[in-house]
Amino acid sequence: MLSIKRRDGDTLIEVLFAIAVFSFVVVASLALMNQGTAASQRALEVTLVRQQIDAQAETLRFMHDSYVSIYQSGISFNMTDNQTSPAEEWAKMVESIRTSNVQSASDFSVGITCPNPPTGSFIIDPRNVKFIPPSQLDGLSSAQNYSKVTYDSHGVFLAGEGIWIEAIRSASSSNNTGFIDFHIRACWDSLGQTIPMSVGTIVRLYEPRG
Repeated sequence: MLSIKRRDGDTLIEVLFAIAVFSFVVVASLALMNQGTAASQRALEVTLVRQQIDAQAETLRFMHDSYVSIYQSGISFNMTDNQTSPAEEWAKMVESIRTSNVQSASDFSVGITCPNPPTGSFIIDPRNVKFIPPSQLDGLSSAQNYSKVTYDSHGVFLAGEGIWIEAIRSASSSNNTGFIDFHIRACWDSLGQTIPMSVGTIVRLYEPRG
């Protein structure tokens, strides 16, 4: 006689356990994927913001070099002229820094929100090599996604979002030279972060005086 072996199916408990293990693996995998995506996003944002800061620094150096190359004692510019050169933009900026007379940079400590740019802060329009003075407060605003300088469709400067410059000018010296420390700072809210991201650098440029 042929014998028939009986084969029992999985019990309900075994099925539920298998589903639970599978769900745990899926959830853990999604969490790791989200963490990886967020980390990649933050790395990209830092890279883009550093490029924005570098653009500010290089434009400052270009304006400075243009001014130094034509400098002579008693040189003056038409500060109301809209068609200016990089050297004139430097002169405008230095005059604004002298008027603001900021003695020290602010404490760049980031809490749960980004700090507001302090009095005297400004921004540079690197695309058009223009100094955006502190009086244009609407040109300094919070970052929408990461710190950057924004333009309209015609390339006209709109705002510095989450990026600003604080300038500290040295006192007069006996040899008719001095320097300005430009504290370039950026702060923005990043994906998956409870504390804002921040990046900053300092550029010191020496200027002839007298």
